[in-house]
Amino acid sequence: MRILFLSHYYPPEVNAPASRTSEHCREWVRAGHDVTVVTCAPNHPRGTLYPGYANKLWHEETIDGVRVVRLWTYLAANEGFTRRTLNYASYLATVTAALPHLPTADIVISTSPQFFCGLAGRIVRAAKRIPWVLEIRDLWPESIVTVGAMKTGPAIRALEALERTAYRTADAIVPVTNSYVPHIVARGGDASKITVLPNGVDHTHFQPDPVSAARLRHDLGFDGKFVASYVGTHGLAHGLDTLLDAAALLHNDPRIGFLLVGDGADRARLEAQCAARNLANTAFLGQRPKGDMPVIWTATDAGLILLRNDPLFCKVVPSKLFEAMAMGRPVVLGVAGESRALLETANAGIPVPPQDAAALAAAVQTLAANPARAAAMGASGKAYVRANHDRATLAASYLDILKSTIARTAALFPLPLAGRG
Repeated sequence: MRILFLSHYYPPEVNAPASRTSEHCREWVRAGHDVTVVTCAPNHPRGTLYPGYANKLWHEETIDGVRVVRLWTYLAANEGFTRRTLNYASYLATVTAALPHLPTADIVISTSPQFFCGLAGRIVRAAKRIPWVLEIRDLWPESIVTVGAMKTGPAIRALEALERTAYRTADAIVPVTNSYVPHIVARGGDASKITVLPNGVDHTHFQPDPVSAARLRHDLGFDGKFVASYVGTHGLAHGLDTLLDAAALLHNDPRIGFLLVGDGADRARLEAQCAARNLANTAFLGQRPKGDMPVIWTATDAGLILLRNDPLFCKVVPSKLFEAMAMGRPVVLGVAGESRALLETANAGIPVPPQDAAALAAAVQTLAANPARAAAMGASGKAYVRANHDRATLAASYLDILKSTIARTAALFPLPLAGRG
């Protein structure tokens, strides 16, 4: 099978879409398929090119056997609205311009958000006459309004119309959570074409490294402390003031340290707030490459998974939840809905109400005071993820979706069968 995958993000970027896409594509190549990813020059989240890359009209490389085509885009930091919209729209424009040069494929997948990347799949579908799988990792434009990036008005209504068109015309839709399905169906998606494929982890990557972790804890001044870590995007959706408020409540507890790892639109403000409040029990590491994640999780005693208190986020299952569980770390989860149900099913940590600093602080103290309970929750979460969210197994299931979509749409797209397998 020849697979064309459109993704705005790809390694060496380290965010959730880059990891999900690259790990699936790597597994498909290992299974004998021909995979091409069309993406941008790596620049997330600062809008600054990674070392060794240039923002060229066309650049090719091979990563883990995957052909990676990088197209020019207007570079912008992952903050603000106008420049970021130009960044997103430029990807759609360059994919459209590059259509004659993109390889022949049996199927195209586009992943959303970002929204324009998702829509690019529809254009490729029409131009190359191949079936289109639309992957939904977040609900746009609903999430734009939720985080306050845009207000409901003509522009949002226009985006909602495009959203409905995408759901109606995609040959298959692959959301990452069950909670997204009613939303998609209500906006025109055919339930028979929807298959939920959750996030997961590559267990071969997430292996403990106690020596490097001990060095990291020492460098942070966290020797002998119970370290509670937030690892991920520092964005408007995450409500990380709650973490700083919890750190302030526990600033006199010498057992506990808080660590924030990552970058995003809210990071500079959060660091300034931390300094202004003199939170000596809190450290920021900034963005780290994916190869550092096992060390960071090994240095962590409890993972903190947080989102703002909004009904939209009841439908979300943050990908970092699976990483923390894969590393055997108990989780303090400040997310309601499907995430909480998963945590409780796995018996992998302590749920707290979103944006409740007192409850967050109390849960961290509980785990710090009960190492046996923390270890048991960590072990339970690890077993659950291994059984239900192994990336290789999920990638194989995704291949089944692609094959069935090609078979179901064969009459619409009568392409030669060579290369399909």
